[in-house]
Amino acid sequence: MIVTLLTDYGREDDFVGVCHGVIRSIDADAQIVDITHGIPRYAVRQGAIVLRNTLPYMPVGVHIAVVDPQVGTERRAVALRTADGRMLVGPDNGLLSLAWQRCGGVEIAVDVTRSQHRLEPVSATFHGRDIFAPVAAHLAAGAELADAGDPLEPDKLVTVDLPEPRRRDGAIVAHALVVDRFGNAGLNVHHDDLAGSGITLGGTVELEVGGERYLATYAQTFADVRPGELLVYEDAYRTLAVAINRGDAASTLGLRPDAEVRLRPQ
Repeated sequence: MIVTLLTDYGREDDFVGVCHGVIRSIDADAQIVDITHGIPRYAVRQGAIVLRNTLPYMPVGVHIAVVDPQVGTERRAVALRTADGRMLVGPDNGLLSLAWQRCGGVEIAVDVTRSQHRLEPVSATFHGRDIFAPVAAHLAAGAELADAGDPLEPDKLVTVDLPEPRRRDGAIVAHALVVDRFGNAGLNVHHDDLAGSGITLGGTVELEVGGERYLATYAQTFADVRPGELLVYEDAYRTLAVAINRGDAASTLGLRPDAEVRLRPQ
């Protein structure tokens, strides 16, 4: 069975490789796919968004996510099965919540903090190795989810809440959610939120960020504007993003996560 990994571990240390080794030691036939290990450190919400966006493109399997600033505290380690048959394993801090919502909700959840499948002794700081990887590997090898931990009511799981866009004075009031390595800023505006906004492909959009105003083109792709020009576009997951062609929109406009962005057609 496929086992996917999404973490904030980076690639400079041994963490990812050790998790791979633990999984393959338990289930030599596991097919491991690294979604990313480049989530910014401790960025639970960004990890949740990336997991939600990418899981539909992964085969149904066991999906580990670890962005865990509360590792070693009383926060739970959990495993769950979604309505579409996926099993998610990770910390109970909201990281898994957007993904299970996208996948139809939770059918069964268990607390795996003291799972029979965990490695002993359990490190206080590396639950990816000692809890999440071995639990996921046993599930991938055919172990029953109900036997992996203590029963947990799905409505007790921690969730991440995203801000909703709103209309005000002819503008869409949005917020930046994520910033990628190119400096493109993803907004909390879905394709359907544009209905009736007056923002149309090829048109000019006024952006207001931190009291400053900028003019951008609502374009399909970066090459639709000249290098150095600002654009608003629909990204690969059908949500709006702000970019500068061959530039860094986040730095130029001060677009950090949670920054308010007002979009108004011109």
